Amino acid sequence: MESLGTRQVYSNPWMTVREDEIRRADGTDGIYGVVDKPDYALIIPLDGERVRLVEQYRYPLGVRRWEFPQGTAPDRADSDPLELATRELREETGLRAGKMIELGVLDVAPGMSSQRGRVFLATDLTEGFHEREHEEQDMRSEWFPRADLEAMIAKGEITDAQSIAAYTLLLLHEHAQP
Repeated sequence: MESLGTRQVYSNPWMTVREDEIRRADGTDGIYGVVDKPDYALIIPLDGERVRLVEQYRYPLGVRRWEFPQGTAPDRADSDPLELATRELREETGLRAGKMIELGVLDVAPGMSSQRGRVFLATDLTEGFHEREHEEQDMRSEWFPRADLEAMIAKGEITDAQSIAAYTLLLLHEHAQP
């Protein structure tokens, strides 16, 4: 697929939407709508057999949802993934990690968005005060036993695709350990 041109159709501090003119392999022309958002970090805070989740209102869905802490740098800025993960963990939960391991990369919605995420496992955790952004003022944070997390996923109580995929990366990481 060849890009023939692009135009921005919308922009705000968190994302841009663009429309690209394309030429397909068979020579026909078309358009492709793309949502550009900065890369994000998702953090799995793990303390023994419990994980820390955050709950917040997700406006597009009109519901509150539990998920792993995750986020992007302000104003669509590029950020070092490890620094971003450290900041997001502190902002949303107040936790500080003595150890962070990158588990993998997730593509949010590759058919419509350029956004990618890096998943980190945070251990050797120390409690502290959260530093939430204004948009996160309704956020809650709690520890859950892993069995409860898995039950919440199975019951459809946790539906955040990134959190479910990240948990799969954690399971694969643990499976690969001797």
